[in-house]
Amino acid sequence: MQTEAIQPIQQVLQHWVLMAQALVGSIGVLATTLAFIWRMTAVSSHAVIQSRQWLLRIVVGVIGVEMAGVLVQVLTSSVAH
Repeated sequence: MQTEAIQPIQQVLQHWVLMAQALVGSIGVLATTLAFIWRMTAVSSHAVIQSRQWLLRIVVGVIGVEMAGVLVQVLTSSVAH
């Protein structure tokens, strides 16, 4: 395939990946803050355990989105070569 034909597709993918990373990053920061406050103000030990689980889920989700963005960039850059 010609590089000129692939360029618009790469730009669209890169734009959407950047938008998704920004959105997940913003939501991740808000969710982490709320889960941390929940952990600090929790009365029961069960609530503390739940908040730790949510913190772990949030961190893993944010890392997953970042890795997906890197994977998309690697795949789209390898198509042109």
